[in-house]
Amino acid sequence: MPEAKLPATDGESYDLHAGDPAATVIYWTCNHCPYALAWQDRLHQIARDYGDRGVRVLAVNSNNAETHPADSFEAMATRLENEGGWPNPYLHDETQEVARSFGAVKTPDVFVFDRDLRLRYRGAPDGDYDEPSRNADWLRGALDAVLEAREPDPAETRPVGCGIKWK
Repeated sequence: MPEAKLPATDGESYDLHAGDPAATVIYWTCNHCPYALAWQDRLHQIARDYGDRGVRVLAVNSNNAETHPADSFEAMATRLENEGGWPNPYLHDETQEVARSFGAVKTPDVFVFDRDLRLRYRGAPDGDYDEPSRNADWLRGALDAVLEAREPDPAETRPVGCGIKWK
């Protein structure tokens, strides 16, 4: 996992390497992409369901706020305030350096790392953004495998969503 420390809407800064989680999920999202919005509840449920199992979940917005003001840090904070908060931190990657270091390309684009910070899964939360009953099954399968010291299957899927808005 690339090293980084990013500010979040809760006023804290988060070091991606901090702590000793059993697994870490980092996903790229934003405030306006219909794909990201469609998967948002499923990703929040992952944070709720796996938090007690030692899984750390972080959301990152790397979009260019100059061309997409709905994705500014201020708009991110307002969104969380209006929604009553999220079960996971919402981080801002203003320079886009973190997205580039991960190779993130979509919102959402999901990365799962094991305790040793090795990438174990990358891709979409599940196979259909428009079908909530899928329940982020690819991501759940990857997390279950990592927590049970197995190889995720699949270990990679194609991220589906809006492209990150680059500067």
